[in-house]
Amino acid sequence: GTVTLSFSFYHVTHNTVTPYSPVDWFSLMGVITLLCFAPFIVFYFVMACDQYQCSISQPMLELYSGETTLLSIWARSPSFTWSAAKIYAIWVAFQVFLYMCVPDVTHKFIPGYVGGVQDGARTPAGLINKYEINGLQSWLITHALWVANAHYFHWFSPTIIFDNWIPLMWCTNILGYAVSTFAFIKAYLFPTNSEDCKFTGNVFYNYMMGIEFNPRIGKWFDFKLFFNGRPGIVAWTLINLSYMAKQQELYGHVTNSMILVNILQAMYVLDFFWNEAWYLKTIDICHDHFGWYLGWGDCVWLPYLYTLQGLYLVYHPVQLSTAHALAVLLLGLIGYYIFRSTNHQKDLFRRTEGSCSIWGRKPTYIECSYSSADGEIHRSKLLTSGFWGVARHLNYTGDLMGSLSYCAACGFGHLLPYFYIVYMTILLVHRCVRDEHRCSSKYGKDWKRYTNAVPYRLIPAVF
Repeated sequence: GTVTLSFSFYHVTHNTVTPYSPVDWFSLMGVITLLCFAPFIVFYFVMACDQYQCSISQPMLELYSGETTLLSIWARSPSFTWSAAKIYAIWVAFQVFLYMCVPDVTHKFIPGYVGGVQDGARTPAGLINKYEINGLQSWLITHALWVANAHYFHWFSPTIIFDNWIPLMWCTNILGYAVSTFAFIKAYLFPTNSEDCKFTGNVFYNYMMGIEFNPRIGKWFDFKLFFNGRPGIVAWTLINLSYMAKQQELYGHVTNSMILVNILQAMYVLDFFWNEAWYLKTIDICHDHFGWYLGWGDCVWLPYLYTLQGLYLVYHPVQLSTAHALAVLLLGLIGYYIFRSTNHQKDLFRRTEGSCSIWGRKPTYIECSYSSADGEIHRSKLLTSGFWGVARHLNYTGDLMGSLSYCAACGFGHLLPYFYIVYMTILLVHRCVRDEHRCSSKYGKDWKRYTNAVPYRLIPAVF
């Protein structure tokens, strides 16, 4: 049998008995490894660019040969500054203000955009939360102010983010750990909904993967939606714009590779906010609990490691040939088309309950049934038409193609910009396997019928 770690099998909270889910040794080791090394990985990449011109091997070689020490590397790294803390505090406070105090109006005049108050998916306890969808509006307001400052007001330099990049990293870590720790304590003392708490009996796993499903303060401040979408993803495009401004400042021009990275990643960010209401139905919102994995990850990992391409191009400006640039653009656009079309087909099928046309035909599907925690039986349909008949997660395949295009825009001089595609491959394959394990448990024999109908996960005839 599987060796498990648990102190007992039940946790009593607010007069509700919540069953423990024991943790196997392999999962626990993975959790502890990430808790220990993920912050170091972020520091390593940023330090490598700051001190070693983005070489990820040179620090290791110098440490091995004795030319440098960990202490000397640490001593050369910029430290926490109060000016960076002020910048970051203003940034987060501004995003909280936009999220909480500026109800969405963009859905009233932008055709096709779904914003305003929307229902989330049913939680494991059978609840349906309401969300204020205003991410696109927040992104537009933020970037309009950024452009207005750069061209008219001149309150701060457009290079402000790059110029404070490492001091800001310490600030993001402080917020990431503070939010994660608060969510952890809150789950024990005053959970938003005790029926949607998941205790494993292992403190490390609880801290990292989260206990509460939808921790909230008040009616509307939802930790998961805010930290998943803001402040990290809104900042993503601003970070890239700051890199572009720094490249212009240092070299007197902006390379086509930097422009490509800005365009392709902005396309992904805008897609996220345009489809924020749809995002409420994804695995992040529907199945993940809120812990360090999301809290710290969204504050630190996302803005620092998802933007490595732009950071690299500040230190190593790359002017691509026309053929290379067009190939990168085409790869990114095709990947985006597959990613968006696949998700659109699923959303259309779900909204119309199968009464639609996909690739000019009536869609086919597998009828499934499952029971929620309250014992109620629900029915669901698993689409087997269009892209969903080609592979079970072709949206992830499109996402990976887009990820590769960001990296390929940086040329082939260094490994550092390619961390993103390696990480995304691991992340999405793991998410694919995790999602399928959950679906197998949820749907049972109906899931087997589905996998027989659509045998491949990501790449037809390969995997």
